[in-house]
Amino acid sequence: MSTSANPNPKPKRRRRGPPKQGPGSPMPATVGLMVGREVGAEGARRDARQAPPFPRVVATAGRGRGSGVEGARGVEGSASNAGRSAHDAGGVDGSYLTETRFDQCAISPLSLKAIKDAGYERMTRVQEATLPIILQGKDVLAKAKTGTGKTVGFLLPAIEVLSALPRSTSINLLVMCPTRELANQVAAEARKLLKYHRSLGVQVVIGGTRLPQEQRSMQANPCQILVATPGRLKDHLENTPGFSTRIKGVKVLVLDEADRLLDMGFRRDIEKIIAFIPKERQTLLFSATVPEEVRQISHVAMRKDYEFINTVQEGDEETHSQVNQTYMIAPLGLHFSILYDVLKKHVAEDAEYKVIVFCTTAMVTKLVAEVLSQLKLNIREIHSRKSQSARTKVSDEFRKSKGLILVSSDVSARGVDYPDVTLVIQVGVPADREQYIHRLGRTGRKGKEGQGILLLAPWEMHFLSTVNDLSISEAATPSVDSSIQAVDI
Repeated sequence: MSTSANPNPKPKRRRRGPPKQGPGSPMPATVGLMVGREVGAEGARRDARQAPPFPRVVATAGRGRGSGVEGARGVEGSASNAGRSAHDAGGVDGSYLTETRFDQCAISPLSLKAIKDAGYERMTRVQEATLPIILQGKDVLAKAKTGTGKTVGFLLPAIEVLSALPRSTSINLLVMCPTRELANQVAAEARKLLKYHRSLGVQVVIGGTRLPQEQRSMQANPCQILVATPGRLKDHLENTPGFSTRIKGVKVLVLDEADRLLDMGFRRDIEKIIAFIPKERQTLLFSATVPEEVRQISHVAMRKDYEFINTVQEGDEETHSQVNQTYMIAPLGLHFSILYDVLKKHVAEDAEYKVIVFCTTAMVTKLVAEVLSQLKLNIREIHSRKSQSARTKVSDEFRKSKGLILVSSDVSARGVDYPDVTLVIQVGVPADREQYIHRLGRTGRKGKEGQGILLLAPWEMHFLSTVNDLSISEAATPSVDSSIQAVDI
């Protein structure tokens, strides 16, 4: 989320602009970063005066029933296996593995075979805590961090439910995700688990793709598992013939990243969609945090006797102990020079570098990526102004490669798994503490060391009071390269 501009800004002293650029003139090196950040400066200063302290959320691991979200019984014990290989967990942080194997649960031979092929053997804490309860048919609200295997935690038991149903063209499992990237990732995981379930299929419906194309695909190959973003799902309910009938077959509803779904303003869409599907169903909500709005939607979507399962240990932060966190304070006009210097040094020091640079808006992301590319860095970009096919292509490339720098808006902040990220740089003030943590969570995974740098302007320093308990320290700003000196706009 970006810093919002003041809708009624006070008149400002006119600044001296940069020299006019002719058609063949090179783009000033800092133009991309200055645009948008400067526009939001007055709003940021206002926010600095008004922003209340962000409360630290500390949860106790446990499980409760219904609205008793505080929970009683811990989900600890087997968490002592920290530091094991992440291979068993299918790419999640190895510190979340337990001794419990998938073949110790009531899972069908076909699913176990697919799990083995995918390289999964032992469960994570999230999977160990949720699988037995979900397999009993209960509604579950699970508090679980990203990167802990929660996707398999809800897909596997749901597939077990579907595999026992008569073959049909109805949609039996509906998964709602906040972003296109996360929806694609969930669908990819589902395809792995469906490897030997020949009668079940999965499809994705998301914004950024053509609605008629999705309609033809669903008509030609009716799926039983649908992964969707709420806005596009609502489009199909309103515009796709027969879709509202097919969705009446839903047996399991999943809201993945429930807190983020609500943060992004999807509550009304979610409530409309819930009204379309049968009341007699199983509902699973997975969320990194459980604020009041998530509790409210749980009362709308779930049965009164739902189980709350908290897999977040007391004091267990989204950040990892392996992440070295620093911040830099510098005038806005120097930010691009500092960013370029930090990237150059990191690339020189680590041959297998893999960096994510988070920017505040899609426009700033695009311009920063363009300028860094001109400076001969190996850049990829993801933001909402890119087509969905382009975003998917870049996301897949970055996931599989090393030696790349991804410049991104917040679409890559949470839920999307990029292994082996060596450095995360956040340029500009994050929307809140949680956004900072979620972005930082892209690095320091699987027991590996990572680095996080937060680059702020002086008026954005107020944000530091919200993260002062996260072992973040000030770093000296590098000397500015005069060849890419800032243009004061």
